[in-house]
Amino acid sequence: MTSLLTRTPTIKTSLMRSVARGAANFILPLAMGVAITGAFSIAVVGDASAQRAKKNNDQAEQPVEGRQFGAKAGEIVNEALQLVNEEQHSAALAVMTKALALPDLNPYEKATIYQMQGGSYYALDQYPAAIQAFENAIGSGGLLPKESSALRVSIAQLLIGNSQFVRGAQMLEDWNRNGGQLKPPHIEMLWQAWSQAERYNRALPWAERWFNDARPKERKHYDLLNFLYNNLKMPAKQADIVKQMINRWPQDKNLWDAWASMLANGGREQESFEVTKMLYLGGALQSQQDLEKVVQYYSYYDMPYQAAEILEREMNAGRITQSPDKLVQLSDLFRQAREYKRAIPALERAASTSGTAKLYADLGEALYKENQCGKAEDAFKKAMNLGYDQGKSWMLIASCRYDDAATENRIACPYTDEKEKTAPWSVKRTAAVAAFDNVPSSSREARNAKKWKSFIVAEKSAVRRRCIFEQDLDWQNCSVDIDRAYKAEFLKGEFKLSDAKCEQYVPRFDAEFRKGRDEDAKEE
Repeated sequence: MTSLLTRTPTIKTSLMRSVARGAANFILPLAMGVAITGAFSIAVVGDASAQRAKKNNDQAEQPVEGRQFGAKAGEIVNEALQLVNEEQHSAALAVMTKALALPDLNPYEKATIYQMQGGSYYALDQYPAAIQAFENAIGSGGLLPKESSALRVSIAQLLIGNSQFVRGAQMLEDWNRNGGQLKPPHIEMLWQAWSQAERYNRALPWAERWFNDARPKERKHYDLLNFLYNNLKMPAKQADIVKQMINRWPQDKNLWDAWASMLANGGREQESFEVTKMLYLGGALQSQQDLEKVVQYYSYYDMPYQAAEILEREMNAGRITQSPDKLVQLSDLFRQAREYKRAIPALERAASTSGTAKLYADLGEALYKENQCGKAEDAFKKAMNLGYDQGKSWMLIASCRYDDAATENRIACPYTDEKEKTAPWSVKRTAAVAAFDNVPSSSREARNAKKWKSFIVAEKSAVRRRCIFEQDLDWQNCSVDIDRAYKAEFLKGEFKLSDAKCEQYVPRFDAEFRKGRDEDAKEE
């Protein structure tokens, strides 16, 4: 996209050159035409029969009365015309000024002199003065309607050529609305003028007309619409025109890139991805930036494994630099794809290459998630030596130790002090508590570490209590039987146990449950 749009300055620069050429192509012939017309008119002054013949053949909408030079004005203008023909425009202008000072000039004389004046000013590159002279010619009232109309077109083109783009374009459009018939050069000049004024919305209709009328269409026609659609934020139309360009110039990779970018910007990301994928599979993408874009697309569309495969392949080929950042990205993509074993080597290379605390910590976290606690501890300790957060590091080390302990079988009853010291389940929990103890009291993790230690102590205590409970299960069952027997004795007058072995627990039951009750009965 970017590479295609860099054509924009070239397009804009060419506009000015084209506008200037258009104005020059018209104004110079105009000056000569005025001179010839003036000479002819002066030559026939006094020839009454010729004037009558001219009147009969002239345009019906305008009489020829007054469209002739008097002898005095004609003499001076002939002198100016001779100087014009010799390209002595400054001297000619002085003579024309003298002619304009004559009293009682008729409108036709004024119109002709003003047109000659405008031509000489133009030849001297005095554009504002030339424009004013031509406007004076129209204002004199000595021109036929068609002559005024043609001169207005000339003024408009001269304004555009003199960088007065808005004024010139508006004048040309007004002329068209008033019945003037635009020719292809006029249409081209209109979009050029509005484009030069950066009024792209006004340029677009003329540019589209210029494009539609072009036979045959060339690259410049397509480039123009692409340029305008881009500046007017019309991604759908721009994508359409670029697609047409691709059909004509399929080998232009910049067009493909531009199309993919415009599809994405227009909310058609899936289509953009398909275009980019096609270019990659076809071998058209070679730069690191393009290849990274392919990886990003696959990742965005939930294909992390394919993204990782491409990234790894291009790094091995040397087309994507094997930097720590890219190795981390590769590791992340493999982890997203649940390819954890392939993720860790990339992160190990990234950590060893960069030697930064953060990457060693990331490696430790990846190893922790893989329950490789020993390697995770080594990585976290390297990270802490390089200044990484000790609280977070020790929390993860402790968590890994605890998770490892959770894979062991609980202590079997009966629970003894010896088993607590030697059983893997208990030993690994003790190691986890020691790691939680290493979390600095000033760390944000200190509170969580304290909670975890309390939980582990309570968990071990619960196991102990469970064993004690199992050891005393007979007592628990017999206490229920004894209690039932006492209730039956109260109702039926007979104390009878269901299980004879419970007899041995009656004294304990009485001591724990009936002592207070018997004392209350005695008091009564």
